[in-house]
Order: sequence, then structure tokens, then C-alpha cells
Amino acid sequence: MIRDRLSQYYQAMLKKSLSFVRRNASIERFIYFCIRHSGLPFIFREVFQKNKVSILLFHAIEPKTAEVVFEYLVRNYNIISLNEFIDIYKKKETFPKKSLVITFDDGHRSNYDLLPLFKKYNIPVTIFLCSGIINTNRHFWFEEALYQEMHLPLTVEELKKVPNGERLRILREIEFGQEKEYTNPHALSKNHINEMLPYVNFQSHTLFHPCLTQCDDREARDEIFISKAVLEDEFGLPINSIAYPNGDYSDRDIQLCMAAGYEFGFTTDPGFNTCHTNPFKLKRFYVNEKSNDLNELIVDVSGVTGFISRVVNYPALKGRA
Repeated sequence: MIRDRLSQYYQAMLKKSLSFVRRNASIERFIYFCIRHSGLPFIFREVFQKNKVSILLFHAIEPKTAEVVFEYLVRNYNIISLNEFIDIYKKKETFPKKSLVITFDDGHRSNYDLLPLFKKYNIPVTIFLCSGIINTNRHFWFEEALYQEMHLPLTVEELKKVPNGERLRILREIEFGQEKEYTNPHALSKNHINEMLPYVNFQSHTLFHPCLTQCDDREARDEIFISKAVLEDEFGLPINSIAYPNGDYSDRDIQLCMAAGYEFGFTTDPGFNTCHTNPFKLKRFYVNEKSNDLNELIVDVSGVTGFISRVVNYPALKGRA
């Protein structure tokens, strides 16, 4: 009892300390500098990552920052495609040492600006698309909510925790609608996708990016089934994988994914992967794409940041898709 209380106390104190660090950029940079030079990232990379697969998660990284990231990854890891990962996984063979898969969630229009870097570094990338938003002028709900958060009764993070129907009702207060066409697009167009196809593997990220665990059975089924059908029938893409929006999923959602014909599901749970990892609970590490600090990059990619977030159960250190 006393040990449990002490554990909860120290965990709470550590969370507060991490929140303080996150709000102070100079302190945060110093912390990452210390962690990098402590040798922890090297130990994680050469011991824990060596015989496992790390999967990275990005959203809308700027080309200048992406150049720093990709250059480091090419020098220190064996970057394999999602299809290579799937093939080795199914055969239960040995992955190349320090294998790494690069993924992007949502299908932001700015992803197209990274195409020259994909070509330059010859790196295979997977982008998980919201099929109800690509090739339209529809907007991502969380982008609109963040932009007009002062006019909403709940924050974006709070909106993720209410039932899907309630979230959509609240968003109508800022005149947001899932199928509303704005004057500008948020996501990739069909032409973008076709041009990127030789270098990018496109997969599913549902229709409109709801939190699946907040959807009722019909909503969840439509988001999972229709997204796959749209990408296959209208875009001609072979779909075998889905990334759960915001990293939220339940046993019901996994069963629906299996029924829809998906073979793999990607979470935002931090950790490494092997041939024995549950195919519908594949782990990914979030990389802070707003930072071009090499120390932070090295710590994030090694899995040290994810390890800390798992120990203290601190969501701000976990990538939310």
C-alpha cells in the first residue's frame, strides 16, 4: 500500500516536472542534450533496437527539418518499406539489423513537398490517408478546432474524449461539417497521390479521423470499411493496413478491421516490434517534427522518449495521430 502510494506520488511529481520542461524550450533542449550524451540513446539503439523494428510516426514535418531527420536516419538505420516489413513479418524471418519504417498519418497536403527528399535519400515511406478528406476541400476537424478553440466549450484534447456524435455537434458551433467544402484543401489531391506512388505506400487512416473508441458500432464500421473501399475503388490503392486515429482503438475496432480485410493495425503506443508483435497493435515512436534539434531527434528515434512516456504514462510524450 505504502509502496503504491509512493509510486503514484513520484509519478505525479515526474509528470509535473515534464510539463514544466515542455513549457521551457531552453530547458528542454538542455535535457535532451544531457540524455543524448548520457549514452542512453546509444544503448537503446545498439541493444534494444538492434534486432527489432522501429516504426516512426510523423504528420506534417517541414522540408528543412525533414532533411535533418532523414540524413540522420539513413546514416544510422536500415530503412525498410512497409511492404518489406510485412513480407518478413509473415515469413517470420529475421529483420535487418536496426530496421526502421517511416510512416505519416493523415495525408496532409504539405507531405507532397517532401517528395524531393524521398527521392534524394531513396527512402520508402508510408502515408496513412483519411479517404473522406483527400482530393477535396474538406478540412481536418482537429485543425479547425485548434484554430477556433477560443470559440469552443472544449479543447481539442477534450473533444477527443466525448462521444463522436457529441463532438460533431459541438463542432457545428464553429460551422464545421465533415463534408463541408472550404476554399482551400487540407489534404493531398489525387494528382499528388499518383505522382508520389512510385515512392510512397498509401494506406488507410479512416474516413474523417474520428477517435474510433468514441464511435458507436455503425460509425466505427463505416469509418473502417468505407475508407478501405474508397482507397481501393476510387484511387486504385492496394490496402492492407490501417493507422488508428489519435492512436485510440478497442477490441471491437480490431475485430472490425479484421472483418474489413486489413492485415495490420498501427497504434501510437511506443515500443519496438518483432515478428511476434500483435499485427493489429504495432507500436510506433513519435518524433517531434516541430524541432530540428539533433539531440531531441536522436533521443526520440532511439525510443528513450517513448520509454519515459510509458513509465510515467505521460501522453504529451506520445505521438497522437
